[in-house]
Amino acid sequence: MASGGEQKVVLITGCSSGIGLRIAVLLARDELKRYHVIATMRDLRKKDRLVEAAGDTYEKTLTLLSLDVCSDDSVRQCIDSVKDRHIDILINNAGVGLLGPVESISMDDMKKVFETNFFGTVRVIKEVMPDMKKRRAGHIIVMSSVMGLQGRMDTPVCYGAYVVFLLYSTRLSLIEPGPVHTEFETKMMEEVAKMEYPGADADTVRYFKDVYIPSSIDIFEALGQTPEDIAKCTKKVIESSRPRFRNLTNSLYTPIVAMKYADETGGLSVHTFYNLLFNFGSLMHITMSILKCLTCSCLRRRTISPD
Repeated sequence: MASGGEQKVVLITGCSSGIGLRIAVLLARDELKRYHVIATMRDLRKKDRLVEAAGDTYEKTLTLLSLDVCSDDSVRQCIDSVKDRHIDILINNAGVGLLGPVESISMDDMKKVFETNFFGTVRVIKEVMPDMKKRRAGHIIVMSSVMGLQGRMDTPVCYGAYVVFLLYSTRLSLIEPGPVHTEFETKMMEEVAKMEYPGADADTVRYFKDVYIPSSIDIFEALGQTPEDIAKCTKKVIESSRPRFRNLTNSLYTPIVAMKYADETGGLSVHTFYNLLFNFGSLMHITMSILKCLTCSCLRRRTISPD
Protein backbone atom coordinates (compact mmCIF):
# COMPACT_ATOMS: atom_id res chain seq x y z
CA MET A 1 0.00 0.00 0.00
CA ALA A 2 1.02 3.58 -0.49
CA SER A 3 1.69 5.72 2.54
CA GLY A 4 -1.35 6.32 4.70
CA GLY A 5 -3.23 3.40 3.13
CA GLU A 6 -3.84 5.31 -0.10
CA GLN A 7 -4.16 3.59 -3.44
CA LYS A 8 -1.02 3.29 -5.49
CA VAL A 9 -1.22 5.15 -8.78
CA VAL A 10 -0.27 2.84 -11.66
CA LEU A 11 0.26 4.24 -15.14
CA ILE A 12 0.37 1.69 -17.97
CA THR A 13 1.22 2.37 -21.61
CA GLY A 14 -0.24 0.45 -24.56
CA CYS A 15 -3.57 -0.65 -23.07
CA SER A 16 -5.79 -0.93 -26.14
CA SER A 17 -5.29 -4.71 -26.32
CA GLY A 18 -3.17 -7.67 -25.29
CA ILE A 19 -0.85 -7.60 -22.30
CA GLY A 20 -1.40 -3.93 -21.41
CA LEU A 21 -5.17 -4.36 -21.36
CA ARG A 22 -4.97 -7.45 -19.15
CA ILE A 23 -2.56 -5.86 -16.66
CA ALA A 24 -4.80 -2.80 -16.40
CA VAL A 25 -7.94 -4.85 -15.76
CA LEU A 26 -6.25 -7.23 -13.31
CA LEU A 27 -4.92 -4.39 -11.16
CA ALA A 28 -8.17 -2.42 -11.36
CA ARG A 29 -10.07 -5.49 -10.14
CA ASP A 30 -7.76 -6.03 -7.15
CA GLU A 31 -9.98 -7.22 -4.30
CA LEU A 32 -8.33 -4.90 -1.79
CA LYS A 33 -8.61 -1.95 -4.19
CA ARG A 34 -4.93 -1.16 -3.70
CA TYR A 35 -4.46 0.40 -7.13
CA HIS A 36 -5.78 3.32 -9.12
CA VAL A 37 -4.96 2.39 -12.70
CA ILE A 38 -4.34 5.00 -15.38
CA ALA A 39 -4.61 3.02 -18.59
CA THR A 40 -3.19 4.85 -21.59
CA MET A 41 -3.25 4.39 -25.33
CA ARG A 42 -2.31 6.46 -28.35
CA ASP A 43 -5.81 6.47 -29.86
CA LEU A 44 -8.74 6.65 -27.42
CA ARG A 45 -11.07 5.58 -30.22
CA LYS A 46 -9.73 2.08 -29.56
CA LYS A 47 -10.88 2.10 -25.93
CA ASP A 48 -14.01 -0.05 -26.32
CA ARG A 49 -12.37 -3.41 -25.66
CA LEU A 50 -10.67 -2.12 -22.52
CA VAL A 51 -13.81 -0.42 -21.24
CA GLU A 52 -15.79 -3.62 -21.75
CA ALA A 53 -13.17 -5.74 -19.97
CA ALA A 54 -12.91 -3.25 -17.10
CA GLY A 55 -16.64 -3.43 -16.43
CA ASP A 56 -17.72 -1.65 -13.25
CA THR A 57 -14.12 -0.68 -12.44
CA TYR A 58 -14.13 1.85 -15.28
CA GLU A 59 -13.99 5.43 -13.97
CA LYS A 60 -13.62 4.03 -10.44
CA THR A 61 -10.33 2.18 -10.03
CA LEU A 62 -9.48 2.55 -13.72
CA THR A 63 -9.34 5.73 -15.78
CA LEU A 64 -8.24 6.36 -19.35
CA LEU A 65 -5.78 8.89 -20.72
CA SER A 66 -4.33 9.51 -24.15
CA LEU A 67 -0.59 8.94 -24.43
CA ASP A 68 1.61 8.56 -27.50
CA VAL A 69 5.03 7.36 -26.35
CA CYS A 70 6.54 8.71 -29.58
CA SER A 71 5.62 12.30 -28.71
CA ASP A 72 7.39 14.44 -26.10
CA ASP A 73 4.35 16.71 -25.81
CA SER A 74 1.90 13.83 -25.44
CA VAL A 75 3.94 12.19 -22.68
CA ARG A 76 4.39 15.48 -20.83
CA GLN A 77 0.70 16.40 -21.09
CA CYS A 78 -0.36 12.97 -19.86
CA ILE A 79 1.89 13.09 -16.79
CA ASP A 80 0.89 16.71 -16.12
CA SER A 81 -2.76 15.63 -15.99
CA VAL A 82 -2.03 13.24 -13.11
CA LYS A 83 -2.53 14.84 -9.68
CA ASP A 84 0.81 16.24 -8.47
CA ARG A 85 2.43 14.21 -11.28
CA HIS A 86 2.51 11.45 -8.67
CA ILE A 87 2.95 7.96 -10.13
CA ASP A 88 3.86 5.08 -7.85
CA ILE A 89 4.23 2.40 -10.53
CA LEU A 90 4.98 2.91 -14.22
CA ILE A 91 4.47 -0.06 -16.54
CA ASN A 92 6.09 0.45 -19.95
CA ASN A 93 4.18 -1.90 -22.20
CA ALA A 94 3.65 -0.02 -25.48
CA GLY A 95 5.55 -1.61 -28.33
CA VAL A 96 5.48 -2.62 -31.98
CA GLY A 97 6.89 -5.62 -33.81
CA LEU A 98 8.82 -6.07 -37.05
CA LEU A 99 9.61 -9.31 -38.80
CA GLY A 100 11.30 -10.13 -42.08
CA PRO A 101 14.67 -10.49 -43.82
CA VAL A 102 16.74 -7.47 -42.83
CA GLU A 103 17.55 -6.42 -46.40
CA SER A 104 13.84 -6.21 -47.22
CA ILE A 105 12.94 -3.91 -44.31
CA SER A 106 13.13 -0.18 -44.92
CA MET A 107 15.17 2.05 -42.64
CA ASP A 108 12.01 4.06 -41.92
CA ASP A 109 10.27 0.94 -40.62
CA MET A 110 13.26 0.07 -38.44
CA LYS A 111 13.36 3.61 -37.06
CA LYS A 112 9.66 3.37 -36.14
CA VAL A 113 10.38 0.29 -34.02
CA PHE A 114 13.19 2.07 -32.20
CA GLU A 115 11.07 5.20 -31.77
CA THR A 116 8.35 3.23 -30.00
CA ASN A 117 10.14 0.37 -28.25
CA PHE A 118 13.33 2.15 -27.19
CA PHE A 119 12.88 5.91 -27.26
CA GLY A 120 9.23 5.60 -26.22
CA THR A 121 10.20 3.66 -23.11
CA VAL A 122 13.00 6.09 -22.25
CA ARG A 123 10.75 9.11 -22.94
CA VAL A 124 8.18 8.02 -20.35
CA ILE A 125 10.80 6.98 -17.78
CA LYS A 126 12.49 10.39 -18.08
CA GLU A 127 9.19 12.11 -17.33
CA VAL A 128 8.40 10.18 -14.13
CA MET A 129 11.90 9.49 -12.84
CA PRO A 130 12.61 12.90 -11.21
CA ASP A 131 9.52 12.73 -8.98
CA MET A 132 10.23 9.13 -7.96
CA LYS A 133 13.81 10.04 -7.04
CA LYS A 134 12.60 13.07 -5.09
CA ARG A 135 10.15 10.94 -3.10
CA ARG A 136 12.65 8.07 -2.87
CA ALA A 137 9.85 5.73 -3.83
CA GLY A 138 8.49 4.18 -6.97
CA HIS A 139 8.64 1.13 -9.20
CA ILE A 140 9.22 1.09 -12.96
CA ILE A 141 8.29 -2.03 -14.91
CA VAL A 142 9.60 -2.54 -18.46
CA MET A 143 7.93 -5.19 -20.62
CA SER A 144 10.92 -6.79 -22.31
CA SER A 145 11.34 -10.29 -23.74
CA VAL A 146 13.17 -13.53 -23.07
CA MET A 147 14.99 -12.70 -26.31
CA GLY A 148 16.41 -9.73 -24.43
CA LEU A 149 18.77 -12.29 -22.98
CA GLN A 150 20.17 -12.42 -26.48
CA GLY A 151 20.53 -8.63 -26.60
CA ARG A 152 17.51 -6.28 -26.61
CA MET A 153 18.07 -2.62 -27.40
CA ASP A 154 16.64 -1.23 -24.14
CA THR A 155 18.55 -3.58 -21.82
CA PRO A 156 21.76 -1.51 -21.42
CA VAL A 157 19.73 1.59 -20.56
CA CYS A 158 17.70 -0.38 -18.01
CA TYR A 159 20.87 -1.67 -16.38
CA GLY A 160 22.21 1.87 -16.06
CA ALA A 161 18.93 3.19 -14.70
CA TYR A 162 18.69 0.30 -12.22
CA VAL A 163 22.03 1.18 -10.69
CA VAL A 164 20.99 4.83 -10.31
CA PHE A 165 17.58 3.88 -8.92
CA LEU A 166 19.19 1.91 -6.11
CA LEU A 167 20.65 5.17 -4.82
CA TYR A 168 17.14 6.60 -4.42
CA SER A 169 15.32 3.59 -2.95
CA THR A 170 13.32 3.12 -6.15
CA ARG A 171 12.85 -0.08 -8.12
CA LEU A 172 13.17 -1.20 -11.73
CA SER A 173 12.04 -4.58 -13.03
CA LEU A 174 12.10 -6.23 -16.45
CA ILE A 175 9.29 -8.65 -17.32
CA GLU A 176 10.64 -11.15 -19.87
CA PRO A 177 7.97 -13.27 -21.58
CA GLY A 178 8.61 -15.77 -24.31
CA PRO A 179 5.94 -16.11 -27.02
CA VAL A 180 2.54 -14.72 -26.04
CA HIS A 181 -0.74 -15.49 -27.78
CA THR A 182 -2.15 -12.10 -28.78
CA GLU A 183 -4.11 -10.85 -31.78
CA PHE A 184 -1.11 -8.67 -32.58
CA GLU A 185 1.23 -11.66 -32.89
CA THR A 186 -1.31 -13.73 -34.85
CA LYS A 187 -1.97 -10.93 -37.31
CA MET A 188 1.75 -10.27 -37.77
CA MET A 189 2.44 -13.95 -38.54
CA GLU A 190 -0.37 -14.03 -41.10
CA GLU A 191 0.82 -10.86 -42.80
CA VAL A 192 4.51 -11.79 -43.04
CA ALA A 193 3.65 -15.11 -44.65
CA LYS A 194 1.91 -13.25 -47.52
CA MET A 195 4.49 -10.52 -48.11
CA GLU A 196 6.88 -10.49 -51.09
CA TYR A 197 9.98 -8.96 -49.42
CA PRO A 198 11.53 -6.97 -52.26
CA GLY A 199 15.28 -6.63 -51.90
CA ALA A 200 15.76 -10.12 -50.48
CA ASP A 201 17.07 -12.94 -52.68
CA ALA A 202 14.87 -15.91 -53.50
CA ASP A 203 16.70 -18.35 -51.18
CA THR A 204 16.39 -16.00 -48.20
CA VAL A 205 12.66 -15.51 -48.82
CA ARG A 206 12.18 -19.27 -49.18
CA TYR A 207 14.04 -20.00 -45.91
CA PHE A 208 12.08 -17.27 -44.16
CA LYS A 209 8.65 -18.41 -45.35
CA ASP A 210 9.19 -22.18 -45.44
CA VAL A 211 11.42 -22.66 -42.40
CA TYR A 212 11.51 -19.67 -40.04
CA ILE A 213 7.79 -18.80 -40.03
CA PRO A 214 6.50 -22.41 -39.63
CA SER A 215 9.05 -23.02 -36.84
CA SER A 216 8.02 -19.80 -35.11
CA ILE A 217 4.38 -20.86 -35.27
CA ASP A 218 5.29 -24.25 -33.77
CA ILE A 219 7.09 -22.50 -30.91
CA PHE A 220 4.17 -20.14 -30.28
CA GLU A 221 1.68 -23.02 -30.21
CA ALA A 222 3.83 -25.18 -27.94
CA LEU A 223 5.30 -22.65 -25.55
CA GLY A 224 3.07 -19.60 -25.82
CA GLN A 225 1.50 -17.98 -22.76
CA THR A 226 -1.60 -15.81 -22.61
CA PRO A 227 -1.73 -12.08 -21.84
CA GLU A 228 -3.46 -13.05 -18.59
CA ASP A 229 -0.41 -15.12 -17.63
CA ILE A 230 1.89 -12.14 -18.14
CA ALA A 231 -0.48 -9.87 -16.22
CA LYS A 232 -0.44 -12.23 -13.22
CA CYS A 233 3.35 -12.38 -13.28
CA THR A 234 3.56 -8.58 -13.43
CA LYS A 235 1.21 -8.22 -10.46
CA LYS A 236 3.35 -10.62 -8.42
CA VAL A 237 6.46 -8.62 -9.23
CA ILE A 238 4.71 -5.39 -8.19
CA GLU A 239 3.57 -6.91 -4.90
CA SER A 240 6.90 -8.53 -4.03
CA SER A 241 8.69 -7.06 -1.03
CA ARG A 242 11.97 -7.50 -2.89
CA PRO A 243 11.20 -7.51 -6.63
CA ARG A 244 13.87 -8.92 -8.89
CA PHE A 245 15.42 -6.95 -11.72
CA ARG A 246 14.86 -9.66 -14.35
CA ASN A 247 11.72 -11.79 -14.29
CA LEU A 248 11.39 -14.69 -16.72
CA THR A 249 7.70 -15.56 -17.03
CA ASN A 250 8.05 -18.93 -18.74
CA SER A 251 10.28 -21.56 -17.13
CA LEU A 252 10.19 -23.57 -20.36
CA TYR A 253 12.67 -21.00 -21.70
CA THR A 254 15.18 -21.69 -18.93
CA PRO A 255 17.49 -23.64 -21.32
CA ILE A 256 17.92 -20.47 -23.41
CA VAL A 257 18.99 -18.59 -20.30
CA ALA A 258 21.36 -21.42 -19.33
CA MET A 259 23.01 -21.42 -22.76
CA LYS A 260 23.41 -17.65 -22.65
CA TYR A 261 25.33 -17.74 -19.38
CA ALA A 262 27.20 -20.96 -20.18
CA ASP A 263 28.92 -19.30 -23.15
CA GLU A 264 30.09 -15.71 -22.75
CA THR A 265 30.60 -15.38 -26.52
CA GLY A 266 26.88 -15.91 -27.18
CA GLY A 267 27.64 -18.43 -29.89
CA LEU A 268 26.19 -21.49 -28.15
CA SER A 269 22.58 -20.31 -28.11
CA VAL A 270 22.77 -18.81 -31.62
CA HIS A 271 24.26 -21.93 -33.18
CA THR A 272 21.84 -24.19 -31.31
CA PHE A 273 18.91 -22.23 -32.71
CA TYR A 274 20.48 -22.28 -36.19
CA ASN A 275 20.90 -26.05 -36.13
CA LEU A 276 17.37 -26.60 -34.87
CA LEU A 277 15.97 -24.48 -37.69
CA PHE A 278 18.07 -25.50 -40.66
CA ASN A 279 19.65 -28.86 -39.87
CA PHE A 280 17.11 -30.53 -37.60
CA GLY A 281 13.88 -28.86 -38.69
CA SER A 282 11.85 -32.08 -38.63
CA LEU A 283 13.13 -32.93 -35.16
CA MET A 284 12.23 -29.46 -33.94
CA HIS A 285 8.70 -29.79 -35.35
CA ILE A 286 8.21 -33.16 -33.62
CA THR A 287 9.63 -31.79 -30.35
CA MET A 288 7.32 -28.78 -30.43
CA SER A 289 4.34 -31.03 -31.16
CA ILE A 290 5.19 -33.22 -28.16
CA LEU A 291 5.65 -30.15 -25.94
CA LYS A 292 2.29 -28.83 -27.09
CA CYS A 293 0.64 -32.06 -25.94
CA LEU A 294 2.55 -32.15 -22.65
CA THR A 295 2.15 -28.48 -21.81
CA CYS A 296 -1.16 -28.75 -20.01
CA SER A 297 -2.84 -25.86 -18.21
CA CYS A 298 -1.42 -26.90 -14.83
CA LEU A 299 2.13 -26.70 -16.18
CA ARG A 300 1.42 -23.32 -17.78
CA ARG A 301 0.19 -22.00 -14.44
CA ARG A 302 3.50 -22.99 -12.86
CA THR A 303 5.42 -20.84 -15.35
CA ILE A 304 3.93 -17.45 -14.43
CA SER A 305 5.41 -16.90 -11.00
CA PRO A 306 9.00 -15.69 -10.65
CA ASP A 307 10.85 -17.56 -7.92
